[in-house]
Amino acid sequence: MTSFPLLGLLIGPAAPLGPRGVPSGIAKSQVVGSLVLSETGLSGDVQGDPIRHGGTEKALHHYPFDHYSAWSEDLGSHPLLASPGAFGENISTTGLTEETVAIGDVFEIGTAIVEVSQGRQPCWKLNERFGRPAMAREVQSSGRTGWYYRVLRSGVVTARDKLILIDRTSPDWTVARVWRTFYIDPLNPTELAGIAALDRLAAGWRAHATRRLETKSVEDWTRRLTGGI
Repeated sequence: MTSFPLLGLLIGPAAPLGPRGVPSGIAKSQVVGSLVLSETGLSGDVQGDPIRHGGTEKALHHYPFDHYSAWSEDLGSHPLLASPGAFGENISTTGLTEETVAIGDVFEIGTAIVEVSQGRQPCWKLNERFGRPAMAREVQSSGRTGWYYRVLRSGVVTARDKLILIDRTSPDWTVARVWRTFYIDPLNPTELAGIAALDRLAAGWRAHATRRLETKSVEDWTRRLTGGI
């Protein structure tokens, strides 16, 4: 059975972000002890905007530490890239990326069980976090987005735990494949139909695919990526 040790288990409070002081939980710190993981996320982890962040389909955010070296090459030396947590992730590992993780993959972590629900749609808060106006757009275009889990069974998680793959329901539908359709080939009818029918994908993402099939148009990403600036 494939397992991946955690490099970091992270949570954070909601705190003012950027010059506008918008509440955000993107700044997280590593935890040494144990945390309860429920259907809405880790105990002590707070979202500044619970409408767009968090919730049952985005209970736990995973960002591969594998990407940090590529970001260092792109951005140069940046203090946020010295350790896990730069992208607001709750868990960090190596050996898992968007190319290998699929929608519906089920993992055991501690005594909890989680399932990959969707990729991350980066938003403008990454711009403020990195002090880089186009950071969210760069994350989106790179495909190095990370992904979210829903919680199938609540439990206790520690930083010493491993992420253990226990089931795969749709291995062909990797996070990267969905990303390519959404952002690189956004009106591919065959791929959109497959995404719309992918029952383990978060409902909001299936709705996006259905809407594109019906309207033959792509939604405007500007506000999400720029914050309306």
